[in-house]
Amino acid sequence: MAHRIITQLLMTSGRVFSRAFIEAYRHARAQQVYRTANPNAAQGSSGASISSSLTIDEARKILNVGQQTTKEEVLERYKRMFEANDPKKGGSFYLQSKIYRARERLEKEVGTIVEEAAAKEGGEAAAKETGSS
Repeated sequence: MAHRIITQLLMTSGRVFSRAFIEAYRHARAQQVYRTANPNAAQGSSGASISSSLTIDEARKILNVGQQTTKEEVLERYKRMFEANDPKKGGSFYLQSKIYRARERLEKEVGTIVEEAAAKEGGEAAAKETGSS
C-alpha cells in the first residue's frame, strides 16, 4: 500500500514539474520571438529607468512641490529630504530611493518644459526678426 502512495506522489509531482517546465519554455520562447521581432522595444525595456514608472503627480507629492516649480526648488527640496532620511542618521533607505526617483522624474519634466519654452521663445524671436525686416 505504501509503495502505491509513493508511486502516485512521484507521478503527480512529475506531471506538475513537466507542465511548469513546458510553460516556462513557452514563455521564454515567446519573449525571444518578441525581442527578435521588436529589437528597439527590447532595448528600451532593459535600459528603462525605475523613475519612468513614477508619475509626475506622485513625484510632486513625494517632494511636496507645486506645478509651477523650478529646477532649483526641486534640488533644494531633494537635498533637504534626502539628508533627513539618511540611514546613518536613523532614516530610511526606501524613502531615500523614492526621493531620488522623484527628483529624477521632476528634473526630466522641468527640463522638458524649459526646452519647450526656449523653443517657443526662439520661434517668437525669429518671427519678430522676419516681421521687422
